[in-house]
Amino acid sequence: MNRPVRAIAPNEAAALLHSFTNHLLYSLAKDQYSATELDRYMSLALTVRDRLIERWISTQQRYYKKDAKRVYYLSAEFLMGRALANNLINLGLYDTARDAMKMMNLDLGDVLEQEIDAGLGNGGLGRLAACYLDSMATLDIPGYGYGIRYEFGMFDQDIKDGWQVEKPEEWLRLGNPWEISRPEYGVPVRFGGHVEEHTDDHGRLRVRWIGGEQVVGMPFDTPIAGYGCNTVNTLRLWRARASSDFDLRYFNEGDYEKAVLDKNRSETISKVLYPSDVKQWGRELRLKQQYFFVACSLHDIVRRHLVAYPTLGNFPEKVAIQLNDTHPAVAIPELMRILVDDHAVAWEKAWEVTQASFGYTNHTLLSEALETWPVELFQRLLPRHLTIIYEINRRFLRQVMNRFPNDEARLARMSIVDDGNGTLESKRIRMAYLAVVGSHSVNGVAGLHTELLKANLLHDFHETWPERFYNVTNGVTPRRWLLTANPLLADAITARIGDGWMTQLEQLAKLVDHADDPVFRGEIRSIKQRNKEQLARYIEAEHEISIDRASMFDVQVKRMHEYKRQLLNLLHVVALYLRVKKNPDLAIVPRTFIFGGKAAPAYATAKLIIKLINSVASLVNKDPAVKGKLRVVFLANYRVSLAERIFPASDLSEQISTAGKEASGTGNMKFALNGALTIGTLDGANVEIREEVGADNFFLFGLTASQVSEFQRRGYRPRDHYEQNPELKAVLDLINSGFFEPEHPDLFKPLIYSLLEHDTYMLLADFQSYAECQERVGKTFLDPDRWTRMAILNIAHMGKFSSDRSISEYAERIWKARGVPG
Repeated sequence: MNRPVRAIAPNEAAALLHSFTNHLLYSLAKDQYSATELDRYMSLALTVRDRLIERWISTQQRYYKKDAKRVYYLSAEFLMGRALANNLINLGLYDTARDAMKMMNLDLGDVLEQEIDAGLGNGGLGRLAACYLDSMATLDIPGYGYGIRYEFGMFDQDIKDGWQVEKPEEWLRLGNPWEISRPEYGVPVRFGGHVEEHTDDHGRLRVRWIGGEQVVGMPFDTPIAGYGCNTVNTLRLWRARASSDFDLRYFNEGDYEKAVLDKNRSETISKVLYPSDVKQWGRELRLKQQYFFVACSLHDIVRRHLVAYPTLGNFPEKVAIQLNDTHPAVAIPELMRILVDDHAVAWEKAWEVTQASFGYTNHTLLSEALETWPVELFQRLLPRHLTIIYEINRRFLRQVMNRFPNDEARLARMSIVDDGNGTLESKRIRMAYLAVVGSHSVNGVAGLHTELLKANLLHDFHETWPERFYNVTNGVTPRRWLLTANPLLADAITARIGDGWMTQLEQLAKLVDHADDPVFRGEIRSIKQRNKEQLARYIEAEHEISIDRASMFDVQVKRMHEYKRQLLNLLHVVALYLRVKKNPDLAIVPRTFIFGGKAAPAYATAKLIIKLINSVASLVNKDPAVKGKLRVVFLANYRVSLAERIFPASDLSEQISTAGKEASGTGNMKFALNGALTIGTLDGANVEIREEVGADNFFLFGLTASQVSEFQRRGYRPRDHYEQNPELKAVLDLINSGFFEPEHPDLFKPLIYSLLEHDTYMLLADFQSYAECQERVGKTFLDPDRWTRMAILNIAHMGKFSSDRSISEYAERIWKARGVPG
């Protein structure tokens, strides 16, 4: 395993072992005989944490002494995954820990496997936030992550009879050795109540938000170590507590149950990630969660600023706050409330400070994913913020009116408050618009995404403020997604080009010179095969499905959503199945189709697609006619630690979303970095990946974003494709007939009906192009030398897709923040 270059004392492993045994004894009250595997993991984690804490404290002191500008990253999700291996690598202690465990006759790999993923997210948004924290620390940027310490995370996914079943993800059940509670920094947060106006001694109108209920945000800090440097930054997550253990009024009146129920209701705020918003209580809880963590975080940011400076006047010069999507957008009126109400700053100055402090990252092109909240709900939960939003909107629309006179339609389109049909019940707050108006920068996360934002979703705003719009293409940290996840490949790369790529990923370009070296190609093939062997063993142990190691591992793992088109992939699987059934002697490349991903609990269509994948898998895997040619696997409970097994073992990466729908994607980058070839559309970051690796090293198919728009503008009739393509018709008819679920023959009819009547995401329009492209994939796979050369060239051209590059761009262009090395 590679590590930062530094001198390691010969007795360092012994010192680490001494600390390990001390923690086993004094922190866990165990000895080597009574210790469980979990105890050993906890002891090693605490040992590593000890080595982080000194750097952690000195990092914070350094920031104060250097008068550094600080960056605050507000995100509803942080999908951190496991921390121990990553911290060992970033601290340069991986080899030392392995040697120390050997002295105890322990295998470090077995110890690492005991860690439970910190699952505080459900997909790319949260994993991106985790990569960005890693890069900020590695680049010595004074960065802080702020979010919620969800007690249950997303959910654990079981598959029963082919259906997704959600179980609570109790990631904290056995303890979390990485976090340190900071009760002294608890923050009171108000909900409900009412607004009172009064005139102060200077004749100025002042506003007070009073009454309602209060909860307390309790902070828990996790150290985030940079790679090969002395910087350790902070992720601060907030847990909701009742404002006092019991409301003494109820308690003294003998209503103990009422007191306990109120306490539990308060603490529900930090229980679960993304409660379903199908019902009123779920919508209310979501808004409460968003305001809760934003209010706690801004209170903390302002408190920290006032420790160092006597005024908030220089706040934007010393503070940059990045909103990771719309979830934290209520931070804008909250900062205004703090400035205007709590610190008596004049509105104009407060607005200037607010706009200069915030940046907004948009992560979606789907209009239905842009959050809006009923005005009625805001009025009930956040009455002061509603008045502030109305005032922001009034002043903003006056600007628009001055710029574009007599354009009522534009005013209606751009208003932060959507009037609906004019009734209170229909009025909604458009959070994305609030984020755009209240920020000095708005960025998309891939070149195509940003252009589509400017042209469509936020066109009016771009026309008003073109200078506010930036593109910062997403990236992934090579420390997690190559060095930790794929040590065999990392070592092979380092042996050829040195270890500079770990912090300067563009150095991978040196591998181009080795793409035609038969020895290096053989190494890369051998490493891929060993990684496939490891994943195959995992699948066989967990799912009891035998796997052909020589088959192509054709993989699509990501959040389940119709626009990501797992169903298109499955239609191709069924097409291959029918071809082999029709002609048993058909020569096709043996494939193992691997799916994985969670569907939101209330997303019925996505859950039905999971069921169809499993029904197809059940039949195909048992059919002797296709044995040795096709295997279908749905990997349950997709998460970071499982992704770390999957990416290194994948041959083909499925990035097949409808063009114009995926903002960026980061799975596409992780696959390519680990030597998988991509089959994909010109969507999200696929466009830039293809530009970097070259058209000859990327399997492209499907409509472009502009062609999709044109199809929809002209009137798309999906039945035309069904009627004109015999293979597609046979596939859809087979699924519709109940063949894959004979006991419930009507089960999948809604999916087929939706495709034939609507096909919102153009699966039928792209099917033929996809099937033909998969033919090219199969022919290429039969030429191992060519395939491996393409894989090496994919790895070599991944330099652009490092999160270090992304964070450098944010720091230079948006945050105006510099690294503060130790």
